Amino acid sequence: MLKKEFKKKDVERMRNLIKGKSGESSELQVGYTAKKEDHKEGDIWEENGKKWTIKDGIKQTATKLDKVKKEAIMPLFCPSCGSMMKKRNDVKMYKIHKTCFDCVIDMEAKLKNEGKFKEYERTIVANNAESYLNDLEQYLLEAINISNTQYVSERGEVERWKGGINKEEFKEYMEKNLSEFRKKIDDYKNNKTND
Repeated sequence: MLKKEFKKKDVERMRNLIKGKSGESSELQVGYTAKKEDHKEGDIWEENGKKWTIKDGIKQTATKLDKVKKEAIMPLFCPSCGSMMKKRNDVKMYKIHKTCFDCVIDMEAKLKNEGKFKEYERTIVANNAESYLNDLEQYLLEAINISNTQYVSERGEVERWKGGINKEEFKEYMEKNLSEFRKKIDDYKNNKTND
């Protein structure tokens, strides 16, 4: 004699297992069913306040940094010529030109043949100098704002110093000199100075 009585859903479950329909429901369910949306490769949609996309057949969250990631990661093959990017200088050239080293050599050779290489070279040098100047300005502004009233010596003793620089005067001096350098960079870029 059985101690447990089988309910209708238990019997239905056994029938489904015997028929090989193990995933089917054993009872009738009533309620809300969500709308099923089919998405294709590259689609972007919003679900529960989050953006989603499908890349390489896998559902992934779409973040604000996707474009930055795409820019930062060097591809396996050159976007311009399709050759494998495995040479030593390919990494450096991809960061600058978004192509492989061989494509950069070809592009520069073409510019030399057309007589445009000097202008290209001036632009590259001026942009590098401008970037360095911006980094220097940022560093100096941070250094001005750091408190310099106390220092820790090599022995670990805290020394309190008096005096220091006048922050406003230094900032004014720095901005004057940086603006002069920026003007020189612009003159160089626009070919107003000698090499």
